[in-house]
Amino acid sequence: MAKTKTTFYCQNCGANSPKWVGKCASCGEWNTYVEELVQKATASSREVWHGNGERQSPQKIQDVTFDEQNRINTGSTELNRTLGGGIVPGSLVLIGGEPGIGKSTLLLQMTIRLPKIKTLYVSGEESLEQIRMRAERIGIRSESCFLLAETSLVEILNQTNHMKPDLLVIDSIQTLYSDDIEASVGSISQVRECTGRLMKYAKQTNTPVMLVGHVNKDGAIAGPKVLEHMVDTVLQFEGDRHLTYRILRTSKNRFGSTSELGIFEMREAGLREVTNPSEVLISPREAFLSGVGIGATMEGNRPLLIEVQSLVSPATYGTPQRSTTGLDVKRLNMLLAVLEKRIGLRLSAQDVFLNIAGGLRVNDPALDLSICASIFSSFDEVPIPEKACFSAEVGLGGEIRAVNRIESRISEAAKLGFEEIYVSKHNIKGLDLKKFEINVKAHGKLSEVFEALFR
Repeated sequence: MAKTKTTFYCQNCGANSPKWVGKCASCGEWNTYVEELVQKATASSREVWHGNGERQSPQKIQDVTFDEQNRINTGSTELNRTLGGGIVPGSLVLIGGEPGIGKSTLLLQMTIRLPKIKTLYVSGEESLEQIRMRAERIGIRSESCFLLAETSLVEILNQTNHMKPDLLVIDSIQTLYSDDIEASVGSISQVRECTGRLMKYAKQTNTPVMLVGHVNKDGAIAGPKVLEHMVDTVLQFEGDRHLTYRILRTSKNRFGSTSELGIFEMREAGLREVTNPSEVLISPREAFLSGVGIGATMEGNRPLLIEVQSLVSPATYGTPQRSTTGLDVKRLNMLLAVLEKRIGLRLSAQDVFLNIAGGLRVNDPALDLSICASIFSSFDEVPIPEKACFSAEVGLGGEIRAVNRIESRISEAAKLGFEEIYVSKHNIKGLDLKKFEINVKAHGKLSEVFEALFR
């Protein structure tokens, strides 16, 4: 009887070693090596589908032709934006997100909205009846969308060889298995092998493949890190399951920008595109309400106006609390230190709670000024003018620092009807303020902003 051969693989980067090691030499992570069986594929199971049958020969780079108009329009403006204009033929797209966030709904909604594109939606987690129920809830019918409930990669590739779809959707990659690998479903070997076979299928047949990937407790896509290096595009579907808004971010894109994002709203009838997110992220409020400031931020290349809510109250249990939702708490602690040192606010004995409305998570330093203004407003119980917004970074010396893309931020504020916006005086150098239908107030220090705002 032949001896079984095993190899140790790093779960983080995919590196291998003949023996177990504590620290990976490639990525530097500790305790990530696991033992897996190694078995060569048989000739019968190695190839179960056929491409065009032509051998590739080297070509001069100037002889290679391409057409930008060949991208497949998904029917969704937000999804097209994150993909760089549509789905590129022969590309491999990976969409990751937490369970229940709406990944399957997004892809099913896309496939049944492509009437002229023959799509094959393969589900390894749901039955055909369950998928049909979701399609009925979405309320869109399609004659070109085909469903398949299967987890065997060999059978899926056989079906694609017979059907020859224009688009293949796999939900999810962690449920597939290959008979060539003697490992459990969802293991590193299975995920890597199935993704490699699907990538080969996509490149040789010029058929785009979209994969759904689960995430681990840290928010990263489950499986080896090499999985993200293999695919052409990685999209992250984010959001709080208890809130309605979802964000689709691009973390890798070989055919477009990685600074794009799309915003959706989860409804009973599926996902609705949010074309103007600033209007839905700013809730109506009473004029006398304190602790609410509006900040102009950039999510990718899109300007957004976000509502920042602060609550400052005396600490009753000795140690003051610092709690944030949607913002790094270390950033809040830094701004509180600036307010106490440079402005003179006595915050050392105060509980401070900060919330970014709408369930978004942001890390743009341009929100610093709106955060400081909302904290000052809540501390003194003085409301911020309803038609005022902010877009500037606050330095440790209490100075107002410039931010990028200031013209886009000012234009977005003016479009939503704000009458004044507070920015850094270093941002307006060479800027024609007459073209904006909003009063741009430029200052160099945090104290100057508060004096002009709360006088």
